[in-house]
Parts: sequence; C-alpha cells; structure tokens
Amino acid sequence: MNKSIPFLNLQAMHFDLADDLQAKFKTILQQGVFSGGKEHDLLQANMQAYLGLAYCMPCANGSDALEIALRALKIGPGDEVIVPAITCVASAEAVCLVGAKPVFCDCDEHGLMDLTVLPSLISPETKVIMPVHLYGMMVDMDRLMEIAASRQLWVVEDAAQSFGSVFQGKAAGSIGDIGCYSFYPTKNLGALGEAGMLATNNPELAEEIGQIINHGQRNKDEHVSVGRNSRMDSLQAGFLNVKLDYFPAWQAKRKELAKTYLLHLQHIDGLLVPNHILGTHHNAHLFVIRTNFRDELKLFLELNDIGTAIHYPLSLPEIPPYGAFGPLRKNAELLCKTILSLPLHPYLSEQEVQFISMKIAEFFKNRSANVRD
Repeated sequence: MNKSIPFLNLQAMHFDLADDLQAKFKTILQQGVFSGGKEHDLLQANMQAYLGLAYCMPCANGSDALEIALRALKIGPGDEVIVPAITCVASAEAVCLVGAKPVFCDCDEHGLMDLTVLPSLISPETKVIMPVHLYGMMVDMDRLMEIAASRQLWVVEDAAQSFGSVFQGKAAGSIGDIGCYSFYPTKNLGALGEAGMLATNNPELAEEIGQIINHGQRNKDEHVSVGRNSRMDSLQAGFLNVKLDYFPAWQAKRKELAKTYLLHLQHIDGLLVPNHILGTHHNAHLFVIRTNFRDELKLFLELNDIGTAIHYPLSLPEIPPYGAFGPLRKNAELLCKTILSLPLHPYLSEQEVQFISMKIAEFFKNRSANVRD
C-alpha cells in the first residue's frame, strides 16, 4: 500500500454526500428555521419508525441525553446508579452531574456489564442500572431487565455506540425505560457536529424529558420546571435525515469488512477477535481486538501508516475524578491493557482491510520467530 490508512475517514464520507448535504443546507437556509421546525419533526418521525418507539426527542448531544434521562427519573443526591467500569467517561459524568453516586460494575470478556456481578452491587440506594452497549454490542437485555424488575429499578440504556443494533427483534435503546443516543460525527450515524437523542415508550417520561430539553417549558413561555437548553439545531436534524437514507448500506459495508477481518485474523495465536460482531445485536461500530502485546502492535501498525485507537486506555475507576467512588474492577482493568480498535467504517476498502490484516499477521509471525530464536 502506498498510502496511509487513517483510523477514520470522515472526509471521504462527506465528499460522497456533498450534493445531498449542500441541498439540505440550502433548503434550511431558505426556510429560515434553525431550531425545531420541519427537519426536527421529520427526524422525530424517522427515529420513532426506525426504533419502534412512541417517543423520540432529539437533543444537543449524547452526554446531555444521559444527564437529562437521570433528571427525568428524579435521580439526585443520595441515589446510586450502576455503571459499567469500561465506557466513555460521559456515562459516569452524567451520574455525578445530577449529584448521584456511580457504582462501577466489572465487565465480562466483551467489556460489557457483567450480569453475574450486577446483583451483588444493588443496595437500598440503587435507583438506576445504566447498561452500555459497548463498541456496538448489546448487553443481554432480557437478563438485565429481569434483574431490574425484581428490584424495581429504572433502566437507562446508554446506546451511544449501538444505533442499528438489534437484540431479539428490539433495537438498542428501546428496551429499558429510557434510551440515550449519540450522533457524534464518529458514530455509525453521525451528524456534522454535536447531536443526541432520548427515546422512550413512557408518555410521562417523554413529557418530562421534552420539558427539560427546552428550558422546562410545557408550551411557549409556560415554564413548569427548571430545565436547560439542550435543543438539537435544525441543521444537524436535517443532516441526520439525509444520512438515514444511506445508513442501511453503510451497515452492510461494515459487516462485510468485519467478516474479512475475522477471516484473516481469527486463527492468529495470541490474538482475540470480536467473534460476535456479525450478529444483529452488534452494529460493528468498532472492531476491537485483544492481545497482551497491544502497545507493540499499535506501534508496529503506526510505523506502517495504519491508524488505530484504544477504547478505552483506563477503566472509569482508574480515572482520578471517579476513583473515589469505589475500588478498581479487575477484569476491566486488565481489558484496558489489551484492547485495540482497528479501522472500520463504510469508506474503508476491502483491500485496505486485507492489508491491515496482513500486517497484523506479519507482526505475530515475526514475534513468534524472535521468541524461537
């Protein structure tokens, strides 16, 4: 290969969609409505149809969605929210911002909340379980909902990375009491800036969420609670409406590339691959491998102009602002030392995936030869 392979290539995507995006931008300019309006309403309708939910409420970003969900459930000081030990910091951040305490659950081999450990963490102060569908792979929501129901706990699904995943016919974010989504540009469905969404089938929660997003208003100038400004602007709603038409094809391409990775990498000694990534419960957001030689492999790929990333280098209990909320979680800590995300997006070519796979095989072959010598 004569060119570098970046971890993500958003430029290629938006060059390909330039005509559609520019046309949408022109339409919104002509309409002169930049908050709410037709694009916002269309996005709500599109999302409700796609997710099979009664209420979808766009907001400013995925982090806001988590905090707003907890506020809608009246979570605050003295309450506990169980969060997986491996996730984006936003998950625990939202808990702290409402004044509650995050309780970190250790992870299973996939980095998901370990449901065998979860019941032991539930206390009289526990009010919410917040599963995170990490890397696009969904938690076993049947089992989790059984646990939550037996203790009368709310479930807030952090579906920031899993839009497009489906567990036993139900979309990610549609199973718990509230689903929270991120449309950050790097996601499978990404805006051209910050954007997020909450979703629910509960009309009372939907009303509360809508009020919080829009300054606590029930109707214009009728403020019934202390809210905030977390409205999604019309431009981002419009761009997401454009991209939704392309989303199925993008998902199919991700799965094809993931299948190629598996074909070439699954038999390499010393390397673990995400064997579940082709299932419907995984949206192939990230292709995360595991190896005890992660740092060496990352450097080797970098020297060969191949971009990678680590999601995430530290578990939440290892991050200083959150370390006060409990001890380290063993599995999560170990996972964070071995995980490496490879390039995976719809504008990656089959040849590039084959080249990356070849270089990884070369790394392990050379390492094996050095050990024998």
